[in-house]
Amino acid sequence: MDYGMIGKREKARRYAQERERVHFQSFTVIMDGENNPHNVSYDHGKWSCDCSFFSTRGVCSHTMALEILLENMIAEPVS
Repeated sequence: MDYGMIGKREKARRYAQERERVHFQSFTVIMDGENNPHNVSYDHGKWSCDCSFFSTRGVCSHTMALEILLENMIAEPVS
């Protein structure tokens, strides 16, 4: 038995429960919308989505859903 790995798994579980340890700086995801998949990205406080609503408003249900999902894990939006 690899006792070193047991300790790492326990530590990983603790880290996963302590969401405040994680701070996203940038990422890109594909979110399946009701009609089409959408490319959503986040880069140092700034959101982007390829849906038509985002292009006119600068926010959309896709970015808002990710903000909810990642609450307290991303920086405040840049104006």
